[in-house]
Amino acid sequence: MFDTDQIATNNMNKPMAATHSGSSLLKAVPMLLLFSSGFILGMISIANFPKFYESPFLSPMLHSLVPSSSRPIMQPSPSPETPCVWPPPLPSSTPTPAPSPPSTPTGLMGFLAPSGVTHNMTDEELLWRASMAPRVSRAPYSRVPKVAFLFLVRAKLPLRLLWEKFFAGHGKELYSIYVHSDPPFAASLPTDSVFYGRMIPSQRTTWGDANLVEAERRLLANALLDLSNERFALLSESCIPIFDFPTVYAHLTGSNDSFVDCFDNAGARARYRPALFAPHNITAAQWRKGSQFFEMDRALAVEVVSDERYFPAFRDSCAGRRGCLIDEHYIPTLVSLLRWRRNANRTLTYTEWRPRRPHPRSHGARDVTEELFGKMRGGAGNCSYNGKASDVCFVFARKFSPDALAPLLELAPKVIGFG
Repeated sequence: MFDTDQIATNNMNKPMAATHSGSSLLKAVPMLLLFSSGFILGMISIANFPKFYESPFLSPMLHSLVPSSSRPIMQPSPSPETPCVWPPPLPSSTPTPAPSPPSTPTGLMGFLAPSGVTHNMTDEELLWRASMAPRVSRAPYSRVPKVAFLFLVRAKLPLRLLWEKFFAGHGKELYSIYVHSDPPFAASLPTDSVFYGRMIPSQRTTWGDANLVEAERRLLANALLDLSNERFALLSESCIPIFDFPTVYAHLTGSNDSFVDCFDNAGARARYRPALFAPHNITAAQWRKGSQFFEMDRALAVEVVSDERYFPAFRDSCAGRRGCLIDEHYIPTLVSLLRWRRNANRTLTYTEWRPRRPHPRSHGARDVTEELFGKMRGGAGNCSYNGKASDVCFVFARKFSPDALAPLLELAPKVIGFG
């Protein structure tokens, strides 16, 4: 059965519940609106926070609170002289290309044959560089041996025109020229001269001093930088060729020996100083003398520029001594110390020595005759070449004075074979 009183009571409570629910909803709406407004304002604040952060007022304080690793990089303030531009202009999208490095010779040929003789190496650096020698005997390129003509002169080449005619018409793949002169040439050379641009970095020389040997080593070292140079002939401003170029070239490049004057006699031993040379293991029996003017192959030239054992003894022997004349002793004695077997023990440069005179005879204009050339070429006779008798003893000669140039140029086509 139904309880009518209970049903009536429930019906009476329904309007009161609806009224209570409506009142709660009206109270919630403002809260929702307030919450939504706060949310929107919060998002706007977050979006504008970097500008707020960079404000002059808060920036110092915030920087002290934010770790340095997380701080944004601030642009420096422009100086008063700099136009104020903010934000700074963006860099160009096309980067500026880096400058190209200077071009340098590459490949084997750039190493084999230097294009010039100018450099800024010290003597120590030069001798070290020149002492390098290939260990592989077979060259990986077509090789034509060259003759290096080494001119040790003093400020001039009075017989230059004769040498110009000697070299004329012959390819530079057959020869190279090196000039050591201090002071430098008094007059400039024509640009078409074979001597133009061939002066090496030079130093002062004095007759009979150790600096003459240093100049010889300097010439050899510069010539050794060209790996095609196979023969090395030392000459002076008073030297001349007494054969034409093909004959001289064939005689030098065809020889199995070097030509370093090297003899032992009482006059040579008189200059030996036991106190100076014995501590360097140079005995009187090894002491030699000879002409300063040599012609040698590449192997011996490398030995001369590489010598750090014996040359200091010779250099020290000249210290404080005038006219010690080691230019006549160092290379001949070195050949003896090395027990160099491939040496003819004579020079290829004719010199006419006079008894009891420290200097050889100088040939002037009146001495230039066909008979003189015959005498110079044959020398004393009994000369050998590659183990066989030869009628060619010399291919160069000295000393010729500047006034001999005119008759030499006149006689050269008939006697020497050029001009």
